[in-house]
Amino acid sequence: MFGTPIFLKLENLQRTGSYKIRGAFNKIALLPEHARRRGVIAASAGNHAQGVAYAARAYGVPCTIVMPETAPRTKIQATSSYGARVILHGRTYDEAYAHARRLTEVEGFTYVHAFDDPDVIAGQGTVGLEILQVEPALDLIVVPVGGGGLISGVATAARTMAPNARVIGVQAAGAASFVRSLAAGRRIVQDDIYTLADGIAVKQPGALTFEMVTRLDVEMVTVEEEEIVAAIMLLLEREKLLVEGAGAAALAAVLAGRVPVAGRRTAVIVSGGNIDLKRLSTLVAEPSAPPADPSTPAPGDPVHKTSVR
Repeated sequence: MFGTPIFLKLENLQRTGSYKIRGAFNKIALLPEHARRRGVIAASAGNHAQGVAYAARAYGVPCTIVMPETAPRTKIQATSSYGARVILHGRTYDEAYAHARRLTEVEGFTYVHAFDDPDVIAGQGTVGLEILQVEPALDLIVVPVGGGGLISGVATAARTMAPNARVIGVQAAGAASFVRSLAAGRRIVQDDIYTLADGIAVKQPGALTFEMVTRLDVEMVTVEEEEIVAAIMLLLEREKLLVEGAGAAALAAVLAGRVPVAGRRTAVIVSGGNIDLKRLSTLVAEPSAPPADPSTPAPGDPVHKTSVR
């Protein structure tokens, strides 16, 4: 399609359906025994929740996950299936996060942050290590971005193993807090989040990740909702891969020409595949921009059709 090799790093094939298991596993593996006995807690809309729950079960660590009430049912059920106590609180990630932080203080848990933690970032960075071990001569790595944990780890690996490779982050235009923050030179809070890519719908970059991305001189672009849908459809039709909105964002930027790849050996990270099947059926029937509440597709909303070719 592009006249140049495009490699897909398929993190949607992870046991928990996304790369988030890497950072969670690394964090819990490094905890001292007394902290493991007290237990861990995290706030997440789904993918980080599953990673923490799975890792905690592997180490026999008590685990509590606070999820927003709007989290996809499939992600809530999957998190519970790994043995975690799931608490539904608030309608947004930030409300769930605030409640998890309160429980951390009251019950003495160790909080496992989704992205703003050096151990979590190091775990996510193994995605970059694996990419470059297989394809050391890459020119470009395209990474979906929410709070910045994945791109911080991947960019760190790239600067060490392939210093000439460019790393470009991709955010949904309706949840572009990192892009706005880089433009402003400081962390910006974006309250008006709107995207079907709930895995990268973060209101503000992390303090540590913002510092790392700035220092590593990472570029970022945004993609529109219909472009994300087109990438989901392309992966499903051409590659037979089930991918969620966040997982399709990086490829969406390539397909839309936001990231020029001509003549560049490029790796695109497909970060996750935990898409709600009701959401998928809606997109397959009528590819369109999502409703404001990503947990409830709204029949009758204006449809903006998009081509996947």
